[in-house]
Amino acid sequence: MKIIFAGTPVFARVALERLLAAGFQVPLVLTQPDRPAGRGMKLQASPVKQLAQEHGIAVAQPRSLRLDGKFPEDAAQAQAAIAAAQADAMVVAAYGLILPQWTLQAPRLGCLNIHASLLPRWRGAAPIHRAIEAGDAQTGVTIMQMDEGLDTGDMLLIEREPIRPDDTTASLHDRLADLGGRLIVEALEAAACGGLHATPQPAEGITYAHKIEKAEATIDWTLPAAVLERRVRAFDPFPGAVTACGGEAIKVWASSLVAPTRQASPGEVLAVDDSGIVVATGDGALSLTALQRAGGKRLPVADFLRGFPLASGQRLG
Repeated sequence: MKIIFAGTPVFARVALERLLAAGFQVPLVLTQPDRPAGRGMKLQASPVKQLAQEHGIAVAQPRSLRLDGKFPEDAAQAQAAIAAAQADAMVVAAYGLILPQWTLQAPRLGCLNIHASLLPRWRGAAPIHRAIEAGDAQTGVTIMQMDEGLDTGDMLLIEREPIRPDDTTASLHDRLADLGGRLIVEALEAAACGGLHATPQPAEGITYAHKIEKAEATIDWTLPAAVLERRVRAFDPFPGAVTACGGEAIKVWASSLVAPTRQASPGEVLAVDDSGIVVATGDGALSLTALQRAGGKRLPVADFLRGFPLASGQRLG
């Protein structure tokens, strides 16, 4: 089968690697335009583009696919490239652009999406983050036949993955990326012999995983400790959980639930030692075990305290 691949970040690169390893022909890759990155803010190709170039695959980077939108020339060039590829299907994974109807209908088998949730739960942009933040016990990957809605298409394959108590978005992302790569190969192999069957999504249980905003990073110490512990894990690696202390913004990268040793107002430091900085919350207490100063590195709490001493009674936030 000939496959057009549309994706941008590492999650998508893993899927493209699996497709190439399985022997699928990929004549064309669509990915987001190069973006400034790093300290020098130099233009950097996406992980998917880098892999495509390593394999000599043609790359298109339209700013939009809407023929009547802001960048009609980009869309027209992409439409010509898609038509020339004569692909059987398009695989879409964390691409970042809306696919208009002409795109969905271009390949013979349409467009198949790798979505990192158990649809219809967590439709939208940040399903991994939101599943951890909500305290879900499990998530997974759904291979979906794309339509014009937001992750509303029929389900083709689905597999579950438990969320571990210590999972961060980074660790869960990596497992789901591997799972997505395996499932899309299975789906396309089934499609090649007519063995792929579509199931409409349930009408109940729909939730939306809204995009993670930087403003969400600020820790609200009036919230329960259990909520904050999940957010610390959900916001690793982006945007990080941040609290103010001594005029500095401190990132909290790891924490654990502990019983408060005394009554205190939210944000008050209850105890400090090399095992953790215990902070009162709106309900319970949180022990901070890995932290980072602006411009510094992530450090275990014992190392952090050597350069940034704290004492019981101080206030965070």
